[in-house]
Amino acid sequence: MAFSYLRSLIIFGSAILLSACSTLPDNLKSEDPLLVTNYATWLSAQQSQPQVRLGGVIAKVTNLKDKTRVEVVNLPINSNGKPDISQEPQGRFIGYIDGFVEPVSFAEGRLITLLGEGREGEKGSVGEHEYTYPVMQVEGFHLWRIEERVRTQEVDSYLYPCRSLYCRDIRYGTRQGKVIQEVK
Repeated sequence: MAFSYLRSLIIFGSAILLSACSTLPDNLKSEDPLLVTNYATWLSAQQSQPQVRLGGVIAKVTNLKDKTRVEVVNLPINSNGKPDISQEPQGRFIGYIDGFVEPVSFAEGRLITLLGEGREGEKGSVGEHEYTYPVMQVEGFHLWRIEERVRTQEVDSYLYPCRSLYCRDIRYGTRQGKVIQEVK
């Protein structure tokens, strides 16, 4: 009896911890079991117009009369919907958002994830190169930000042990650091 109670408690605690680790924003959730989250898969399924969740870096925003056109350079996304900034871009796509969006909020270089229905592609160009963009009608989106933090390590000389309050001033060791970027 005590064993089954302890086992249930462990399973319940693990479920709570795991659900806290991977949270997909509500506006990116979908009930569609055939949801496409891979760019190459979406390109091969363009004729069926599936529901798609993709992300990347905003390349261009154009406000039209009754909708906004967002051009995105695709990056793979993880289970939380966050674009993976350590991966190479896989291509470009266009998302149409109903209504007006503020171009400052949707600035070039900002990370975004879009959820929507696939539509027929449209021809355009990247520079002077002709390009056929896959298109989606956006149902939900989430803007991400990159947070940077610096982790430093002081590499001290072992010849000068610290024996006072101001020991940092007499140490002439080098400092090493690393910039860590996280998508939040």
